[in-house]
Amino acid sequence: MPQPVLSNFLTGFVFVLSAPAGTGKTTLVRMLSKEFDSIVESISYTTRPPRSNEIDGKDYFFISEKEFESKIKKGDFLEYAKVFGYNYGTSCEYVNSQQKRGKHIFLVIDTQGAMQLKEKNFVAVYIFLSPPSLEVLESRLLNRKTENKKTLARRLSWAEQELKKISYYDYHIVNDSLKHAYAVLRSIIIAEEHRVRQLST
Repeated sequence: MPQPVLSNFLTGFVFVLSAPAGTGKTTLVRMLSKEFDSIVESISYTTRPPRSNEIDGKDYFFISEKEFESKIKKGDFLEYAKVFGYNYGTSCEYVNSQQKRGKHIFLVIDTQGAMQLKEKNFVAVYIFLSPPSLEVLESRLLNRKTENKKTLARRLSWAEQELKKISYYDYHIVNDSLKHAYAVLRSIIIAEEHRVRQLST
């Protein structure tokens, strides 16, 4: 019987995916996890209030500022950052538990968090997803109808700064179409699982 394209390892890999808001990163990761049961998305903690379509424990773990600060003091976060006035953090325990299950886990985090991990020499595959242009990104954000003019301007300004970090990543994908971006992201995951790595004896 032929081997599956992706299979569960004894210890899964970590993939870090960063992209400006509205670029499609969450959609792409959920497409991957739907196709491959060996891929899961990390669920971040945040102090941001949930949007109308978001579910606690599925989209994010929604907690108070006090709870977030407590987790920082206890060293619970692999990385954390403040984005547009709200805190976001990745749980060390959650990531470790998924890896021990043999799952490849995606950290969908902004460039601040990714750079923290790079500074710690955290072993992961770093992928950056960008829009074809800032004009296209603006159009996508407008179509989401979740941003007012002030927030939209802030997001576009921050996106410009994030795009300057592409060189720190291992891979760069331009989401000019969801189908194309998914095909490229999928191929990266498959290639990484089949990469020959240094094995301990």
